[in-house]
Amino acid sequence: MFSFLQDPNVKPQFTLAQIRAAHEQVKSGADFPQYIQDIIVLGVKKFETYVVDSHTLYFGVDGYQTQSGPQYEELTIAEQSSKALFTSYLLQHQQGGSDYFTFCRHCAQTGVEKWIVDLTEMSCVYYDRAGHQILVEMIPTP
Repeated sequence: MFSFLQDPNVKPQFTLAQIRAAHEQVKSGADFPQYIQDIIVLGVKKFETYVVDSHTLYFGVDGYQTQSGPQYEELTIAEQSSKALFTSYLLQHQQGGSDYFTFCRHCAQTGVEKWIVDLTEMSCVYYDRAGHQILVEMIPTP
């Protein structure tokens, strides 16, 4: 369904298999900072994850891009966002209190449509369905 989005003249710097292998080490949000370090080493500069099914666009240097397929059945994203409730779910997840799919369900319930992680700025920005920023956080390093 989804395919590689790369320019045929651009040599790949990382593969989805490498990213999946790094992601398999993540058991909860507490593991996220190490995951970030692992994919930086692979050459990932930025990624954009869509809560509806967790498909993700990955960006590297020289215009390299690839896209993962859906990771679960589609979730319905709430029309109205709730920053306060989302923030409490995020904190719970970051402390190891939920797995990835539970976190994604919480995102959908609180109106988070996607997040964009910028590995140059070490930031993660969460957006609602209207494209408004719900929360901007800096990514801690291990």
